[in-house]
Amino acid sequence: MAIKLNNSVRWVGKIDWELRRFHGEELSTHHGSSYNSYLVQDQKTVLIDTVWGPFAQEFVNDLKREIDLHQIDYIVANHGEPDHSGALPLLMHEIPGTPIYCTANAVKSLKGQYHADWNFKVVKTGERLSLGTKDLIFIEAPMLHWPDTMFSYLTEDNILFSNDGFGQHYASHQMFNDLVNQEELYYEAMKYYANILTPFSKMVTKKIAEILALNLPLEMICPSHGIIWRQNPLQIVERYQKWAQDYQENQITFVYDTMWNSTRRMAEAIAEGIKQADRQVEVKLFNSARADKNDILTEVFRSKAVLVGSPTVNKGVLSSIGSFLEEIKGLSFKNKKAAAFGAYGWSGESMATISKGLSEAGFNVVSDGLRLLWNPDAESLARCADFGKEFAASCL
Repeated sequence: MAIKLNNSVRWVGKIDWELRRFHGEELSTHHGSSYNSYLVQDQKTVLIDTVWGPFAQEFVNDLKREIDLHQIDYIVANHGEPDHSGALPLLMHEIPGTPIYCTANAVKSLKGQYHADWNFKVVKTGERLSLGTKDLIFIEAPMLHWPDTMFSYLTEDNILFSNDGFGQHYASHQMFNDLVNQEELYYEAMKYYANILTPFSKMVTKKIAEILALNLPLEMICPSHGIIWRQNPLQIVERYQKWAQDYQENQITFVYDTMWNSTRRMAEAIAEGIKQADRQVEVKLFNSARADKNDILTEVFRSKAVLVGSPTVNKGVLSSIGSFLEEIKGLSFKNKKAAAFGAYGWSGESMATISKGLSEAGFNVVSDGLRLLWNPDAESLARCADFGKEFAASCL
């Protein structure tokens, strides 16, 4: 069912209530998601983005109930990734000559995925498409989060169609930011940024500054996933500006795996030492083999420091910690302190492996770490607490 945004713009996308993993299996989506497509009608009619391929037939059928497809004058592809372009092959079968406005990189992406030579119209930042009484202004936004990404701004209505920028994986029939649970909304927005956009923070800062410098009035931000920002839409822009500046809160996060609970007991004792030293700091513990990895990465994103622990297994670490170290390396977190810990029974290489991984990921490793033999006794747990106090002091 279409949702009216104003007298000329309708949401014609798809809410995916069942989605729990995205980007293959890489991203958890506890609250589902949506694939937002927008129909803009003036003297000319434009469709902005489509939906993911599994919903293509449903999308085209629903779109036919809203408009004769042959009345669509233009299609705008803000981004070529399949969750936004997946319905294009079916749609273009219905209206094959319709021009598709996109960046040069998007042409490469769409041709590479669908092997079709559609009527592409390449646009650059500042170019306009007249719809009659209104224009669409195109703004290239490379690496937010693909090289082909762009935003589209609708004059008169003052709407920014931002594709993956400012989005969240959050399903709701209440499609506007002022109607949904604010805590859930902002957590999902932060999770989206932390897990997808963090590596491109410098480009986020640059692009936001560029957009603000255009002095375009802004009444609504319409992303391609999740909720539409209509009440004070700049609030999410302001959050992005903060998140892009090596963001951190007064939080220390533990990420550990454990075989026979020795490393878990160490984590809990170190955490207690941190709390004894600093009652104000938030401390969170996650078993990386059990907790959702994207939730963990979101907590690392918001932390000023992390402690990573694993027992030694085959001269290395448990697989969930190895995977975590690879994830943080790719995300390029900045301005965060770290240290390693772990129990061992034979050779004890895990701490060195973790410290090396943290350093390669850009963390400031502030300690040689703490390594304990076998299951910690009372004396060893006291050493853990002291280690926690020292680590807390290094984070002040």
